[in-house]
Amino acid sequence: MSHINIHRAHTLSHEQAREAAESVAAHLDRKFSLSYHWKGDSLHFERSGISGHMELEEKEVRINVRLGFLLLPLRPKLEQAIHRYMDDVFNDN
Repeated sequence: MSHINIHRAHTLSHEQAREAAESVAAHLDRKFSLSYHWKGDSLHFERSGISGHMELEEKEVRINVRLGFLLLPLRPKLEQAIHRYMDDVFNDN
């Protein structure tokens, strides 16, 4: 099993950060067929061979992804997509 851990600082309000996280999850759902749901300020997502969660904090967002063995070859593509999309949606400029 392989892990992807990404952290981003942000200056968004709680509501804006939650909307941004929802946007990231919806994008990943469309691109990789992930299902997701909220538990408090933690957005959990999964599909066969992949699971993880995104934690919203006051000034930071953390995403942790666990990949199963069969998805290891896709790790660079997945990690790049997550970085790019999080840069876009958590950039408050």
